Amino acid sequence: MKKTFSLIITLIITLVVLFNIDPISTCLADFMSNEKKVSLASSNDYTKKYDYLYVQNSNTYIPYSYKGLINIIYSTLNNGWETFTFYCPNEYTNCINDIAKISKDSTLLSNINNYVHPFNNFSKINIASSTTGEITIKVTKLYSDEDINKINIGVDEIITEQITTDMSTEDKILKIHDYIINNTRYDVNKVNDDSYTALGPLFNGTSVCSGYADLMAIFLTKFGLNNYKVASDTHVWNAVYINDEWLNIDLTWDDPITKNSDVDTLLHQFFLVNTETLLNFDTNNHNFDTTIYQELN
Repeated sequence: MKKTFSLIITLIITLVVLFNIDPISTCLADFMSNEKKVSLASSNDYTKKYDYLYVQNSNTYIPYSYKGLINIIYSTLNNGWETFTFYCPNEYTNCINDIAKISKDSTLLSNINNYVHPFNNFSKINIASSTTGEITIKVTKLYSDEDINKINIGVDEIITEQITTDMSTEDKILKIHDYIINNTRYDVNKVNDDSYTALGPLFNGTSVCSGYADLMAIFLTKFGLNNYKVASDTHVWNAVYINDEWLNIDLTWDDPITKNSDVDTLLHQFFLVNTETLLNFDTNNHNFDTTIYQELN
């Protein structure tokens, strides 16, 4: 019996070599390598098609390096998947150690999170691995389906009211920048949980930097603009690709806290500025990691 099986395998290999039969070749390769295949779900409506200098959409979902692991995590978030399992290949011997290191680095994971649409952001992410090389990512979303529906309705209403077809792209962004600031105050005491998301500035009139940045990111995406959020150790703002360059927008710092809380202030000091200008205005709060947000270098 074993001899017969061996003869069959030999015959198949001979056919592959002589006739280059791709389907048989593929099946045989899968059989011989014994590699497990990942199962890919459909991406959601908020998946970005963009690649960035630090993170790119994964093509194979098989990691061969630390960077490959980063790309798979980005792709999982970007696709809007709540759970995803993939496998370390045998030749990537440090795979389990690297994924353990990444899973413990909350700053790195938060920076990866900033590249995806806010509606695909996580509030919590868990990455578990086994000694056999199986890795599972589980994502708890920041925004519920109810939140997303509510925000989309609110944002679309503002666009209908504030934006006209004859506006330039810069004018559209400026209009939304001013609208958000004029209808929002910084939540100094941080008493409202919604202030940390787009819900705060959109419906409650209060926000902290992450709320301003999320809402602006949603509008920028509605306008068809490539954008992401940028984070320093203390602050979050927006980066947008416009007129062939990456520029910064910081609504929080254009809506400063005044001594008289009854006085509303609207600035344009941090509106569509390059990184040199941004850092000239303020270095401490905008000192971002240039190895991650490389487009802004």
